Amino acid sequence: MGVFLPMSLAFVVIIALGLLAPKAFYDAENAIVNFAFQDFGWLFQISGNIFLFICLFFCFSRYGDIRFGGKDAKPEMSTWNWFAISLCAGIATGIVFWGIAEPLYHFMDSGVFETLGITAKTEEAAMFSMVSTYIHWTFIPYAMYAICGLGIAYGAYNMNLPYRVSSTLYPLAGRHIEGPVGTVVDSLCLLAIAGGVAAVLGVGTMQISSGIQIMTGIAAGRAMWVAVVAAIVAVYIISSYTGLNRGIRWLSDKNAKIFLALLVFVFVFGPTRFILSLGTQATGHFLDDFFVRTHYLSPVDGSAWPRWWPIYYWAIWLAYAPLIGMFLARLVKGRTIRQFMFMNLFMPAFFGFLWFSVFGGAAIHLELSGQGLWEAIHEGGKLALEKSVFEFLKFYPLTKAISWIFMGTVFVSIVTMADSMTSTVASLSTTAAHQEGLEPPAAMKIFWGVVMSSVAIINLISGSGGGEISGIDATKQIATVAGFPILFLMMVMAFSICWMIVRHAKGERVLLIRE
Repeated sequence: MGVFLPMSLAFVVIIALGLLAPKAFYDAENAIVNFAFQDFGWLFQISGNIFLFICLFFCFSRYGDIRFGGKDAKPEMSTWNWFAISLCAGIATGIVFWGIAEPLYHFMDSGVFETLGITAKTEEAAMFSMVSTYIHWTFIPYAMYAICGLGIAYGAYNMNLPYRVSSTLYPLAGRHIEGPVGTVVDSLCLLAIAGGVAAVLGVGTMQISSGIQIMTGIAAGRAMWVAVVAAIVAVYIISSYTGLNRGIRWLSDKNAKIFLALLVFVFVFGPTRFILSLGTQATGHFLDDFFVRTHYLSPVDGSAWPRWWPIYYWAIWLAYAPLIGMFLARLVKGRTIRQFMFMNLFMPAFFGFLWFSVFGGAAIHLELSGQGLWEAIHEGGKLALEKSVFEFLKFYPLTKAISWIFMGTVFVSIVTMADSMTSTVASLSTTAAHQEGLEPPAAMKIFWGVVMSSVAIINLISGSGGGEISGIDATKQIATVAGFPILFLMMVMAFSICWMIVRHAKGERVLLIRE
């Protein structure tokens, strides 16, 4: 109850503020985002590479042979189910939304072309577009998830610590992690994940609503947003109620198979040769420019691009990381650290390369062919990125059928993500659920499902109320606000996890304090 009661009250206040004073709600978010970018943008950028380096170290060093749960522990699910759940619980919702929207946006009007001297619709713009997208969606976000999952799993299965995010701080806090220190850390993570889930729910809701408008003619707006969120909540609460081994496993299996089918469909019916050529060249540029691009902040020219793209992405991945890591830790008993890194870092990153190469390459090819895809996603002079996938599919066979499948994929992706996060948040709120393999109470899952969806819809409404603020911008704001405090926690966690695993594996004292 130490986590549940204060966080419940906090969310009641947040929801009330969003309902009663939506403009003040958004302005407060904006002030926090400005402060985070201006004063700590440099730390956001550096941290991603630090987390990636740590993951690579544990994967390829002798520590990679350590098995979670001890030498005799056995895996509890198949490799395919493990991959499907890991992929879909992370950023699967995002790749469906941004697979076409982001490469096309960076190719046409990235907001930084003038600063960098790049001309839209050129090969240079295409390379900038694809490299930006690869950086945002491959190794760094999954490194953030993986390092958290690594620490939580090692603490729970190899050191008999509680199944909690705060257990990663055991070397620094000792058994205080089971007292106020643990409560504060777990509460902070819960607050962050609610903001992260709200952001993803908001993006997915806009995309589904846009698809319904295009397919049926029913105008998308606040009423439809509420209806879509209500449908999502109803399904993912039912799925969450059934637990990991039924609802989440079944949804993830079907979701991953649909992803693969859509990938093959666009690759076969799209500009296959162009996709292969663009993806190959862009991968080379990614390897060549990785460190330059992952440290770009524009301190002299003052471009806002880093704030609205890489910093936003790092913030939302950070908001997700502790509880995504906690969820991933549930799946790894009987696997080695090296297997964990391959499945939770390399495999989803490589899938991201494939996904964005195919969909991004196909979208860029359409624009170069003069098909007017960019113009089609402008609505009343305002860019509506949520329409991009449906406008894109008009150039492919079976447009209506595939569009409905895409909407279903977005829906199932959100349900899968929200399902896994609702279960994890409920576990964090229930002391008994910290025991290995024990599902949290259904009532707790329902409560947090309703709370997180309420934050999502309020954020959308507050962001769209002023006319000048798009729903996309509103979701970016709340994601950055959610991830900002986790940035500092993650830096401390990274040090603590490294110390804990290295020292414990050598049989040496782990604690840095006297107890």
